Amino acid sequence: MKTRLRYILCVLVALVLVCNIKAQDNVLDEVVWTVGGEPILKSDVEMLRLQSEFNHTPIEGDPYKVIPEELAIQKLFLHQAELDSIEVSPSDVADRVEERFQEMVEQYGSEEVLVEYLNQSVRELKEQLTTWFVDQYKIYNVRSKIIGDYKATPAEVRRYFKNIPEDSLPMVPAQVEVQIITQSPFIPREEVERVKSELMGYAERINKGESFATLARLYSVDGSSRVGGELGFKGRAEWVPEFSAVAFALTNPKTVSKIVKTEYGYHIIQLIERKGDKINCRHILRRPEISDEELNKTLARLDSVSAQIKKGAISFEQAVLLFSEDKDTRNNMGIMVSTDYVTRTQSMRYKLEDLHLQHQDVAKMVERMNVGDVSKAFVMEGNNGMKVCSVIKLRNKIPEHRADITDDFKLLTEIVNEKKSEEIVEEWIKEKIKTTYVSIKDSWKKSGYKYNWLKE
Repeated sequence: MKTRLRYILCVLVALVLVCNIKAQDNVLDEVVWTVGGEPILKSDVEMLRLQSEFNHTPIEGDPYKVIPEELAIQKLFLHQAELDSIEVSPSDVADRVEERFQEMVEQYGSEEVLVEYLNQSVRELKEQLTTWFVDQYKIYNVRSKIIGDYKATPAEVRRYFKNIPEDSLPMVPAQVEVQIITQSPFIPREEVERVKSELMGYAERINKGESFATLARLYSVDGSSRVGGELGFKGRAEWVPEFSAVAFALTNPKTVSKIVKTEYGYHIIQLIERKGDKINCRHILRRPEISDEELNKTLARLDSVSAQIKKGAISFEQAVLLFSEDKDTRNNMGIMVSTDYVTRTQSMRYKLEDLHLQHQDVAKMVERMNVGDVSKAFVMEGNNGMKVCSVIKLRNKIPEHRADITDDFKLLTEIVNEKKSEEIVEEWIKEKIKTTYVSIKDSWKKSGYKYNWLKE
């Protein structure tokens, strides 16, 4: 299955819930495929086809072949998940469900409009989203088990690309290497006390009967505010130590924690539920406000550091050790590290597009710089959501280019790994079809399916 096609179909299934479900009223439903005892309905196919039109993502080929075949493949994976006793509980996907639900609410403007448009209750929508995410996690686990720990060897990578014409090699987007020095503006004690006083006030209101979730929606500056501060089930290591220590010490869902200071600001926490070694809790996060005066003082200090670097009085690397407060880069010569959260790999090269997404203020500076340039001081949002002042150096810039077996070996290795993984999965699908009950309605027995579903 082509990766692009798989992606499109997964997106369509993920978004199917936002389709105008009333369209089903016009569909005379019937079972058109059966795979391993699981039916595929005509309405399933129609909804996905309509969704592709709605999202302007046309499907390559006949949708009445492409869509049911992709659904059938998913049935194969889910059938195998059942045989392998792969379990995914609703709590494992609760965060993703809530995130997707809130995206839908934002898309339609409000919960009321969403519910009216889809003609379903919030509970029904979340149940459908939960079912979909649980299935996708099962499919992912089965695929991972099929692929195993395969990793292409250097010899395989070189052999694969040896005979490929140069103009057929993939394009590598522009990348940059950036060094950074950051300092946090001073926050007066009075401002900290003001924030703590706010949180104590919220705690008192909650203890008197007000809803923690409502106050979180109104006052928390964390992204979880839109879901009442709820963070979902997490293990102790998934939060910063200061937060975890207090959250995991809570035993009574009716009580509110003491004020907790972390790198993100100041919190109060309420336990929701405990399951094994994980807990679900909600919090309200407040951050001290930084005055323009303190921002300007910090900018002036860093401009002085920048001037010294430009004069050659001190190297950027020395300035990092002497002045930078950024714990993620201080011991790495200030080099910003890009993390691929899919492959769990890190690189000191940032794709420009990723830099824009993750560190927009840095990206804007980089666009105006040449290799070796040191910027003036500027304000940006740190990884903890707080304002910090920074100076950067453009260490290197790699223009967009055709992949090179020497310079881009890591990228080419990933391409080979993906291709080989897809080949392994395709072989598994072919074998799985041979041993799985498949029935297709006569009028849907079309020629041109990718796999031999009719077992001719």
